[in-house]
Amino acid sequence: MSERLVIDPITRIEGHLRIEAQLKDGVIEQAWSTGTMVRGIETILRGRDPRDAWAFAQRICGVCTVVHAVASVRAVEDALKISIPPNAELIRNLMIGAQYIHDHVMHFYHLHALDWVDVVSSLKADPKATSTLAQSISSHPQSSPGYFADVQQRLRTFVEKGRLGIFQNGYWGHPAYRLPPEANLMALAHYLEALAWQRDVVALHAILGGKNPHPNFVVGGAPVAISIYPEHQGQGKGPHYHGGQGGTALDIVGLQRIQSVIESMRAFVDQVYVPDTLAIAGFYKDWFRQGEGLGNFLCYGDLPGRGINDPEGFLFPRGAILNRDLSTLHEVDLDADDQIQEHVAHSWYDYAGGKDKGLHPYQGETTLNYTGPKPPFRQLPVEQPYSWIKSPRWKGKAMEVGPLARVLMLYAKGHGQTRELVDMALKTLGLPVAALFSTMGRTAARTLETKILADAMQGWYDQFVANIKSGDVRTFNEQRWEPSTWPQHAQGVGFMEAPRGGLAHWIVIDDGKITNYQAVVPSTWNAGPRDPQGQPGAYEAALKGHALHDPKQPLEVLRTIHSFDPCIACAVHLVDQDEQTYETRVL
Repeated sequence: MSERLVIDPITRIEGHLRIEAQLKDGVIEQAWSTGTMVRGIETILRGRDPRDAWAFAQRICGVCTVVHAVASVRAVEDALKISIPPNAELIRNLMIGAQYIHDHVMHFYHLHALDWVDVVSSLKADPKATSTLAQSISSHPQSSPGYFADVQQRLRTFVEKGRLGIFQNGYWGHPAYRLPPEANLMALAHYLEALAWQRDVVALHAILGGKNPHPNFVVGGAPVAISIYPEHQGQGKGPHYHGGQGGTALDIVGLQRIQSVIESMRAFVDQVYVPDTLAIAGFYKDWFRQGEGLGNFLCYGDLPGRGINDPEGFLFPRGAILNRDLSTLHEVDLDADDQIQEHVAHSWYDYAGGKDKGLHPYQGETTLNYTGPKPPFRQLPVEQPYSWIKSPRWKGKAMEVGPLARVLMLYAKGHGQTRELVDMALKTLGLPVAALFSTMGRTAARTLETKILADAMQGWYDQFVANIKSGDVRTFNEQRWEPSTWPQHAQGVGFMEAPRGGLAHWIVIDDGKITNYQAVVPSTWNAGPRDPQGQPGAYEAALKGHALHDPKQPLEVLRTIHSFDPCIACAVHLVDQDEQTYETRVL
């Protein structure tokens, strides 16, 4: 029996995503990923001062704010050949690292864990047995029987009053849930802990960027000054910090607060996030054998140790992996016309040269042309354009980006800590390396890279403090700041590895103004539709072969889609011709 499954919208993600899948006897034969809004930032930026671009680009998303701002300022710096001081690079690394750790923890507990954790089952748990379980896998201090009993009572109160709130629409009781009640209660407790934890860790962005969720950035460095008594500057005597007039500069109190945030991050990752992931994964080993899809992985590289122009010093290396072959890493050139191209054959955009050609982002076009049915509709004509997301390709190949791509790249490069963590996780679970190519492998990779980043944060902080103690307090480069010093024509790319994968902004500047701006975001790579050759995107490929217990409760689809951590707000936004926002409807 054949039938069409439509999930619109996919929930517990950022933005609006529609998934359609063709089922035969309950198994997905093929799937289609549709972004239901269009992003217009590119057109908004035309004609503006490139130094202001980051403030607009940052608003692409309310979650991925830091990464879009960094990609934007790096694009301008690349175009105008502006270098930044080492302290500015460290500040950016700290802010990017904090974004990763905050984002990954929030994703696991609040967007993805409920695909594996049956919240209502927690009511059947024995708090004492839950405590024994928690203490067997971690030294986390909040693991007493009384603690778990309190959490259970809070949930029981919600249920008895019929107010499940954020847990209202789960598929509780679905047979695909396998955790025992005690493991469900433990995970629920940590879900609630993570809500409180995240309020503290975002302080790092406010300290270094002035505010959150949209911290300040600046082309040429970092917008925060380091407060130090003038008589000690450059003397290498170990500075004496003060608050600075107005309290806006970074002083000893701010540095101590940053250290406290890093310690909080590392403790939660080590004592809660990593143990929970391994514990949950142990009950879902079959999900290490499905949900991969493409087998091709792409990384731009990021987190420089010796400057953005020295990829060999990046924590995350640059490269591509094809057909699961970890023995061969292919070089990636973000400026080459024949490497990265965006296609619109199945997207609601037009290119002047025709919909079947691909364009490098320097030549990219953003010409909207919606040809789909008027909402509401039952299903999309997927043989025609069906998404507001374009289809990026690397050398003509569909690629997956994100934590799995980065961990595979680090593992293939022989990165010591990555090898140790991956081998530990696989040994604990009794799985081969090939298990990484999967839905659960993607989820585990996100957790392991969070551990790598949490440890790296301390190293960046220590180097930052050492620079200050040696008298180096520069955070900004004023060279080539005025437009009169710029070339008449310039172009550049600002790349990075965002939490969800490779992110790059390409900019073209003429006579001091932006003439073209294109952002190719991680969810464009992963969520994009088919290209002119019919190659599916990462989401579409990953869903093929999934067997659904009940198409009306498509938990299996959510597990794989959520493993990518979709951010469709980064990929698309839309207002119709009557300036009325299109609504999405569950069909």
